[in-house]
Amino acid sequence: MSAPVPLTRLLLGEEAVVAEVLGGYGCVRRLEALGIRPGVRIRVVNRFSFGGPVTVCVGRTEIALGRGMAKRVLVQREP
Repeated sequence: MSAPVPLTRLLLGEEAVVAEVLGGYGCVRRLEALGIRPGVRIRVVNRFSFGGPVTVCVGRTEIALGRGMAKRVLVQREP
């Protein structure tokens, strides 16, 4: 099994499982409220270049995350 990587390292269309969410209490709670928590499957549906947001699909919901917040989500790539 490979080491977890930041969500920002996933390619368009790639799926992974959330391994850990880094950051302070507020950041972790906000991401949990959006459905992003350890064990959840996540898929990248859009990536903007030059530091723009990353849009992910969690369940049936699409969520746009700023690059800084997306870097705090560590994911485990699917084999």
